[in-house]
Amino acid sequence: MQKVPTSAESCQGARFVEFIICCVVRVSVVHELACSGHAQLTEQDVKFPGLVEDFVRADDGTRLATHKVGSGLPVLLCNGLGGSWMAWHYQLEFFADRYRFLSWDYRGLYGSEPPANPNALRVQEHAADALRVMEAHGLKRVAVFGWSMGVQVALELFRAAPERVAALVLVNGVPGRPWEAIRGVPFARSLVPPMIRGARALPWIAETMTRRVLTMPEAVHWVKRLGLASRTLDDDVFATLVQSFENLDMRTYMTLLGLLGEHDASDMLSDVDIPALVIAGARDRFTPRRAAEHMVQRIPGAEFLVVPGGTHYVAVEYPELVNLRIQKFFRERGYAS
Repeated sequence: MQKVPTSAESCQGARFVEFIICCVVRVSVVHELACSGHAQLTEQDVKFPGLVEDFVRADDGTRLATHKVGSGLPVLLCNGLGGSWMAWHYQLEFFADRYRFLSWDYRGLYGSEPPANPNALRVQEHAADALRVMEAHGLKRVAVFGWSMGVQVALELFRAAPERVAALVLVNGVPGRPWEAIRGVPFARSLVPPMIRGARALPWIAETMTRRVLTMPEAVHWVKRLGLASRTLDDDVFATLVQSFENLDMRTYMTLLGLLGEHDASDMLSDVDIPALVIAGARDRFTPRRAAEHMVQRIPGAEFLVVPGGTHYVAVEYPELVNLRIQKFFRERGYAS
């Protein structure tokens, strides 16, 4: 006799369906939101005065694309996975007259080469790249902004060289094992890794699925319903999502995503002895508030901002609030120009 699902099982099944769509859509929504914010915006549309773009060789010879803009105290930007440095557009616009921002494209993404060793994409490698980028630009000590995956990179950077980090601003992220934090899908940690391995083995399938989902008429509805972005997202912005996917190497992306899920810096949170500000979105489905609270409880003296209505992209959804809170944090913690 066929077993009839209980209401709890049905609820979990519905959440899993939502989660699958999340995984497909998330691959591209980060970049477009980062480059779009509240309007249709591309990197070609925005050129900051004094922007310097160059290349740096990592320790293993991988060529990394770097971006530098602004003047004043140095801030290193650790980006989210799938999002370019332009994810920080509103922060650059607000702070560039007082702070010098430096960022780089993660190895294998955007302007950076993939490493000769296709598995050299661990968070530790990205942290080592950050140090190499700092050295190439003559920076001995910086404040670090981390967004999503960048939170893990920022923490690993502090672990590797605590004397090089003056302060941490951790936005929409977790210290590690991100699949365990996803809200509403308790079995994600068991299901996501094999899904990623499958997508890595057949990258063309992942690319095709993503493009098909994004061209569905109801795709915008799902992005908002799943909490990937606030309901204020302009439908016209979503219509240009697929275009940002043209040069993304899905095999590299999936390898990086898989290694990201294996990383965990939770063990060193109590060792963070510098000023730290944690920012979370109240409606973030990927890195929910409780995960951010865990970091705040473990990092001595950490400050905490929860953005009501904010999702995984609070820095582009509510830039004024986020910028003013960071400004207050810097001023009170002695990192003001």
